[in-house]
This record gives sequence, structure tokens and C-alpha cells, in this order.
Amino acid sequence: MVLALDISTSCTGWCVFDENGFRDIGFIDLSKYTGMYEKAGRVKSELLKIMIDYPYEKVVVEENLQAFRPGLSSAKTLMTLAQFNGVVRWICHSDLNADVESINVNTARKTVGLKIDKKSKKKTKDQVLEWVAEQEQSVVWPKKILKSGPNKGKERLLEQCFDMADAYVIGKSHFLLKK
Repeated sequence: MVLALDISTSCTGWCVFDENGFRDIGFIDLSKYTGMYEKAGRVKSELLKIMIDYPYEKVVVEENLQAFRPGLSSAKTLMTLAQFNGVVRWICHSDLNADVESINVNTARKTVGLKIDKKSKKKTKDQVLEWVAEQEQSVVWPKKILKSGPNKGKERLLEQCFDMADAYVIGKSHFLLKK
């Protein structure tokens, strides 16, 4: 069994695949936790819970961004993400006894046949989520009801769905590459 992770300091998306394909998907919300070590402790405890239901031997994660790109994440943010990514990988390797492998996001998307339309008005993350939802129609994506503003009472997907979708792409890519 393989656990795929989309690691970040606010939310870590996860997805499980076995030899037959997709099994489950979810997220670990880290927004209420402060500091790298508190967040890492939360991730570790959640990964242990996932391991009880899905005894995975391998963890695949999205490769760290390799370069700063103006208009996107700052150099400081990239550094923090890289550090946290390393901490979570170490937890998986050392504490959970899992092999850890990284996959480049562009390679993963290409492997699964996900083409991002750069000319579309839709953001990349929306295109990825739509693609995953089409692939796995049984997934019930977590939602919230807006409590105020002009859209009060309307239902919206949680932001964490994007992290879940990214983890799915990484996991599906690994699944296909190993077949």
C-alpha cells in the first residue's frame, strides 16, 4: 500500500493506493497549530492513524519546488516549506518505517494524463481538482456553508480539497509508474 502526500504547513493532503488502485483520500488540517514541531507532531499522529486503516509501506510526496518564481511564493515561504517537507519525510522514514520517494509535479501530471490549459481562465488548482473529481466520482469532497457575505448560505468546497487533489495526482502517478 502507498500513501501519497501533498505536504504544506497549513494542510497536508493525503491519498492511499493499493495494488488495485485508489482507496481513500483526506487531509490533515494544520491551520490551528503553531510552529514547525507542533505541526509535525500533528502530522505524525494523523499518519499513524491512517497507517492503522491502510498499512502502507511506501510514501510518495510532491518534490520540493526548486526555484523562486516572482509573483508566487516568497523565498522565505519556499524555505519553510522545504524544511517542513524534510521533517515530514523524516517522520515517514524514521518513525513510520516507510520508504519515501518524491515525484515532480509536472512528471506526475503528465503520467496521469492531466493537461493544464494555460490559456484557461480557471486556475491550475481548479483544473486539477476538476480532473481528480472526474477520475474518482465516488469521492465526497468536504464542503462548508458560507455564514456571511453576499454568498451567505451557499455551499463551497473547502480549500483543503486542492491539497487532497494534489496528493491524488502524486499517488496515481506512482501507481501508474509501478504497474
